[in-house]
Amino acid sequence: MRALILIFLLFPLISPADTYSSRHHDYRVETIASGLDHPWAMTFLPNGDTLITERAGQLRILRDGRLLDDPVSGVPEVAVAGQGGLLDIELHPDFQNNRQIVLSYAHETWDGMTTRVAKARYESGALTDVTPIFTALPRSNTSRHFAGRMAFDAQENLYIAVGDRGEMERAQDLGDDAGGVHRITMAGEPAPNNPPLDDSDVNDTFYTVGNRNIQGMTRHPETGVIWTHEHGPRGGDEVNIIRAGTNYGWPVITHGIGYSGLPISDKTHKEGMAQPLHFWDPSIAPSGMTFYDGDRFPNWQGDLFVGALKFQKVVRLRIRDDAVIEEEDLLSDLNHRIRAVRQGPDEALWVLTDSSNGRVLRITPAQSDEP
Repeated sequence: MRALILIFLLFPLISPADTYSSRHHDYRVETIASGLDHPWAMTFLPNGDTLITERAGQLRILRDGRLLDDPVSGVPEVAVAGQGGLLDIELHPDFQNNRQIVLSYAHETWDGMTTRVAKARYESGALTDVTPIFTALPRSNTSRHFAGRMAFDAQENLYIAVGDRGEMERAQDLGDDAGGVHRITMAGEPAPNNPPLDDSDVNDTFYTVGNRNIQGMTRHPETGVIWTHEHGPRGGDEVNIIRAGTNYGWPVITHGIGYSGLPISDKTHKEGMAQPLHFWDPSIAPSGMTFYDGDRFPNWQGDLFVGALKFQKVVRLRIRDDAVIEEEDLLSDLNHRIRAVRQGPDEALWVLTDSSNGRVLRITPAQSDEP
C-alpha cells in the first residue's frame, strides 16, 4: 500500500493510456500533466525537464511527470491580450554549453503591440541576462496574428514568424515587418546571406514576405530546410517550404475567403508568388508542427504532424518529392484544441492542448508496436 501511495505522489497527473488505431500504427495516448493556462509551446532540456510556455505569461517546468508549482523567474514583461501573450520557446543549438534560450511574446508600449523575441540564460528555474534581440515594427493596436513561431537552422540562425497583425495589406509592405519570416543571429543582427534588398529603409532581417499568420515552424531533419504552416481566413491554411526571398502571396492570392463570406481575392495564382505545398479548405486552424524521425514509430518516419485548433485533431501528412501523398487524422475523438506537437527525446510525440486547463499528452506505440 505504501508503494502505491508513493507512486501516486510522484506521478499524480499521469492518466491510464487509451489505445487508438491508425493506418500504420496502433498508438497510446496518456495525459502527463494538466492544469496549464493555455499552453503554447514546449521544449525539452538535457536534464529531462520540459519547459512549457503559458500564453498568460508564465514559463512552467514539467519534471518527472509533475508540473512544478513555481514558474520560472525572470520572464520578460508580456502583453496578454487577444491572441497575444507568451508564445514560443526554443533552446539554442549549443544550449548544453551556453544555457541560452529564446522566447517570443507580445510586447506593448504606448505605440501599440507587436511581436518581440528575447534571448536569456536559463539555469535552475530562473532566467537571467534577458535581452531583446528582435522587435517587429511598426506597432499597432490590434491583438491578433502575432505568429511568433521560431526555429534554428544548421548555422544557428534564428527564423522568426511575424503575423500580419490582422491588417492583411501589411504582408505585402516591405517597409513593415509584419506578415513575413525574419532571420537573425543571436546578436539580433540580420543573418548572413539574407535575401538582398535594394531599399535601405527596408529591414534586412526579412527572409520571406506575404505570410498571414504562421503558427507552425520546424526544421526538416534531413534537408535542414525550414517548413511552416499558416492560418488562412475561411479556408486556405497553408503548408510551405521557406525559401529565401519568396513571396507567399497573402493577401494577393489565397485559397480562402473572408470571415464575412466575401472574397478576399479573385486569384489563387500569380507569377512571382509561391503556391503552398498543401492547403486545407475548410480551415483546420493549424498550430504546431514537427517531423517525426524516431525509431519508436518506424512506419511514421519522415511524416509531418500538424496540430489543429478548430477541428481539434492532429493531422499526419506523408510527403514525397515535396508533395503530400497521404493525409490522416489522429486524436480527433479527444475533443481538444491542439496547440503544439513535438517529438520528444524519448522519440514519442508530445502534444499541448489549448484551454484554461491545458494538458500535456504523450503518444507512444501500443505495446504490440514497440520495436
